[in-house]
Amino acid sequence: MTSAQHSTRTARHGGSQAASSPAARYASFRKRQKQRSSIAARFAATLPFELDDFQIQADEALEAGKNVLVAAPTGAGKTVVADFAVFLAQEHNVKAFYTTPIKALSNQKYHDLVDVYGSDRVGLLTGDTSINSEADIVVMTTEVLRNMLYEHSTTLDALHYVILDEVHYLADRFRGPVWEEVIIHLPERVRIVALSATVSNVEDFSQWISSVRGETELVVSERRPVPLEQHVIVQKDDHTEPEIIDLYRRDGAGAQTTKLNAGLADRLEQFDRIAERRQGAERPRRHGRKSARGQGDARSSGGNRKPERHVPRRWAVVDELNYLDMLPGIYFIFSRNGCDQAVEQCINAGLELTTEDEMRRIRSIVDEMVAGQLSQTDLKALGFSRFRFALEEGFASHHAGMIALFRQIVERLFEEGLVKMVFATETLALGINMPARCVVVEKLEKFNGTGHVALTPGEFTQLTGRAGRRGIDTIGHAIVVDHHGFVPATAAALSSKRVYPLHSSFKATFNMAVNLLNSSDYETSRITLDHSFAQWEANASAWQLESQMNTLRQALDGYEQAFRCDHGDFRQFMELRMRLSDLEKGERNELKHTAFRTDAERSAAFRDLDRRIGELRKEDQQHPCRTCPDLQQHLKWGHRWVREMREMQRTRERYESRTGSVARQFDRICGILEELGYLEETNSAATRQSGPHADGKDRDLTLTASGQLLRHLYSELDVVLAQAILTGALDLLPPAGLAAVLSSMIYEARRGAGGEPRYYPGSVHGPIAVAAQELKAIRNQVDMLCEDAGLDPLPDINPGILDIMYEWADGQDLADVLRGSDLTGGDFVRNAKRLVDVLRQIAAAEPYIGDDHADLARRARLAADMVNRGVVAYSGVD
Repeated sequence: MTSAQHSTRTARHGGSQAASSPAARYASFRKRQKQRSSIAARFAATLPFELDDFQIQADEALEAGKNVLVAAPTGAGKTVVADFAVFLAQEHNVKAFYTTPIKALSNQKYHDLVDVYGSDRVGLLTGDTSINSEADIVVMTTEVLRNMLYEHSTTLDALHYVILDEVHYLADRFRGPVWEEVIIHLPERVRIVALSATVSNVEDFSQWISSVRGETELVVSERRPVPLEQHVIVQKDDHTEPEIIDLYRRDGAGAQTTKLNAGLADRLEQFDRIAERRQGAERPRRHGRKSARGQGDARSSGGNRKPERHVPRRWAVVDELNYLDMLPGIYFIFSRNGCDQAVEQCINAGLELTTEDEMRRIRSIVDEMVAGQLSQTDLKALGFSRFRFALEEGFASHHAGMIALFRQIVERLFEEGLVKMVFATETLALGINMPARCVVVEKLEKFNGTGHVALTPGEFTQLTGRAGRRGIDTIGHAIVVDHHGFVPATAAALSSKRVYPLHSSFKATFNMAVNLLNSSDYETSRITLDHSFAQWEANASAWQLESQMNTLRQALDGYEQAFRCDHGDFRQFMELRMRLSDLEKGERNELKHTAFRTDAERSAAFRDLDRRIGELRKEDQQHPCRTCPDLQQHLKWGHRWVREMREMQRTRERYESRTGSVARQFDRICGILEELGYLEETNSAATRQSGPHADGKDRDLTLTASGQLLRHLYSELDVVLAQAILTGALDLLPPAGLAAVLSSMIYEARRGAGGEPRYYPGSVHGPIAVAAQELKAIRNQVDMLCEDAGLDPLPDINPGILDIMYEWADGQDLADVLRGSDLTGGDFVRNAKRLVDVLRQIAAAEPYIGDDHADLARRARLAADMVNRGVVAYSGVD
């Protein structure tokens, strides 16, 4: 840690020592006077609460013209610093942009800022909403800002402050790279305010921002405004009440320590013994039962399966928390179906968490929020009546399978203290303002799309960080439900302060490449990519390899001194023997596993290998060092030299793979784009004759007309979409058919969902089915180029909702299009909005599409309007 960072961390750590001299007292007085007259002080005076030290420190740094990175726990008040950046922009009469990773956060922050500054001074820009886009304060998703930067939008002219909320999201595999693009490309005058969760390598992240943006103040606060206590809830069986037991031992003052509670371990051990006795009692009876084939039922017998403790029922957990006055709460279940089932289980158990008055208020708010937003048929298709009934009882689900309107209703009712228990997936942990008295975590593992994985400390911290409402609760409660395989030490490891490190997910993309080359030459573009956090991290690990290579070099020099030979070059002799070994072992083994078209070709390859081996053996036998009387002694040192030289080669390969790794990926992408006609080389004739340069020097590439089209298409399958447009694959499709086919580019099937539609509109030989097959073929062609270049495979084309999107664009009701489908209302709306975004991109790219496909933009515009209706058009901003 640098001294500057150390002083930043320790600043305001406590009261300073009393000033003893008059000069020191006067200096202290002047400092307080200056603070009182600052903009930060005027901002603080507008707030109904006293600012914490870390907030004051960050505000003062921002006013001093520095970038600021604030790392603090959920609920600590990081957004106060963001609010000051907006206040500061208003004072200086310049623009401030507030960026968030998701639309729900953008909508929420838009409303917050409108309440302070008025709707005429605040704008909102998301993928499907544009309100007052030229306002002095604009809230937007991070992708919108990235696109503005690449388009050199005039909206950026007066921009001076950018808030990057939830900046740790840059670790996200799919959308994280956008944060780095923004940080790298923002104009030099712009100051950034980055708000992050407490990550363990925040100093590294701060240093990287400083290297790209200039002086950056790192402000770290690890203190939670409301202390958090950790508990485990256990239950002996269905006939007894659940028990909440502390995870940690308490000290004499009653506060939790960092030592595990022995009483919890004893109770779990007692329940284990009960489970063993229960299994022992059940086994004889089960063994005695015969199946139809006369065999004992092996599946029922238990075999050698370890006995499991009883897992507390969800409704019983809620009932106990309600009895102990620990609600409102958020109950995290890593399954959408699990959340919905939990609501039903609580209702079926007869639980009621609301009073008659609260039920009336809930109904009034729900009906007011729904009025005029959706048709009665849409509401019926979405199960609105059951949803409202559960809310009136005090329960709700919150997950991505719900439409935005329903999630917003839940958020408002929870914020107002009317809904008492929300069953949520981890998506709720991202930024939405829903603090609770307690947070329940059902399991310490989740399904990540491919398998069950353990929660990370960072994920656990994000989930439990919502427990404890500032100004309301004196203590927040994080409760883990006892479950199969649970051990207290696992929960203790997750709840410690050592949270996860932040790692870059940045990588060059086709769209990024053409946008960089649109405004920079080839070498400048490579240098720009070298500024990414991904390359910063790679370079950091490369320094260790560099040190390792220096150590190996010294060892090699020592061995070379030891085997120095008067009869000849002994190093040359050992290199010859290394080449011989490579041929005899490595290359011969490769040939054995190589598939040849004919036996003759195979025999020729082995004959050539034998010839080269023979030549090297002859060189080895005739080498002058063979005549040295000290040959055996020299070979002893030589074998050690070979071992270290092999290690040096491996280390150098690893080093070279890390230094400039992002730029090399860019080179490969540009090679594909050049082959497909999106880029063309513009270097001198002399350079062209010398062939392509792997390092990009003395080489330049410019965009073709096709490259300009690709520049305006933002998608994981950007180049596939561009190819589909340019090859005419979409030319014969009517608007509804265009929407249907393009849905296969944005749809990601959930677990168990198929990759084919129920039917192809117009038959399997019609233009829609043909275009869908052409799109798959284009994707496969580009994917083969990526594979040859050593790039990651492209996402698959998935036409699983092609028929659903066709029917919706064709004007059918929501109930009809979802009938017989596993698609939830929320998933349908999210996919439809992504489809609208792609269609609008095509429409906006009209100047670059070309005369051969001139009508495509018009049809895309019509298709976007046909899809963006009813429940899809709802933005949640009104």
